Amino acid sequence: MEGEIRTDLALEVQERFTEDDVEVKGVVLKEDFCEDGRMRVTRVEILNEHGAEVMKKPVGTYITVEAAELFSGGEDGRRKVSEEVGRQLGLLCGDRIKRGDKGQCQVLVTGLGNREVTPDSLGPLVTDQLFVTRHLLMEYGEGFLNKHLEKSKDGEEVALSAVAPGVMGQTGMEAAEIIQGIVKRIKPDLVLVVDALAARSVERLNTTVQLTDTGICPGAGIGNNRQSLNEESIGCPVVAIGVPTVVDAVTIVRDSMEGLLKEQGYNRKEIGLFLKGVEGMRKVNTMFVTPKSIDEEIHQISRTISEAINYCFFDI
Repeated sequence: MEGEIRTDLALEVQERFTEDDVEVKGVVLKEDFCEDGRMRVTRVEILNEHGAEVMKKPVGTYITVEAAELFSGGEDGRRKVSEEVGRQLGLLCGDRIKRGDKGQCQVLVTGLGNREVTPDSLGPLVTDQLFVTRHLLMEYGEGFLNKHLEKSKDGEEVALSAVAPGVMGQTGMEAAEIIQGIVKRIKPDLVLVVDALAARSVERLNTTVQLTDTGICPGAGIGNNRQSLNEESIGCPVVAIGVPTVVDAVTIVRDSMEGLLKEQGYNRKEIGLFLKGVEGMRKVNTMFVTPKSIDEEIHQISRTISEAINYCFFDI
């Protein structure tokens, strides 16, 4: 596999091996299509340490929902994406939520990112639109949701809370440090982390959702790694939801030049030598690109993800 690719999507890493006709032992891929083929759901499972080492991602499950046509298909299409993401989220959480004796569970949703930077504001915007219920159950007691709001799913009440911890430049603290303190205090059964991601493919920007039960390392896709948020560091199960909003600039240049050189008849070796020079361009190698319509799209995406979470835990 020539060159390193900057992406948070496990699917894109696996696809690169497929392009090079390399089979990765310990990695299983399954895919399904729905909505007349307009939505593709892919499940990448990294089964062992060998697969994790090759993929450079932790052992676990990575579910990717791709729906470019539905995202651009108006309110009805966006709603279908929300429902499918919510359904997949429910399947992924599954037994990871250990409910108490009263059939109630606590879920903490954490919206990572910088609210002041548009392509990085997904997490905070999602937390703004969630149906938070922990305060209601604390104030009025168990049974309040079932009795008055008819919002609980399958008769099981979820005490949902949400927080947007900001970034280190704003708080002077790692997001993980803040979340660890909250978890220690409220003892949730599950932490759900929402963050903006980086993709390799321009086509996947703002049209793809990745869910994983391995947690997340904020900033990994852009080479700005922060402390990981996972079950080991937080102390309870962590599920992550992400949407790619940026792509590495050198990837755009690289793919464009590769396509042009192929059209002109250059062989694989010649193209590879040329692209090594492109990858070494310092200024391009430090830039990330986001769509010019990101202002509008980030609000639509945040609404989609918040509705998916609400759909997963409540009958709304």
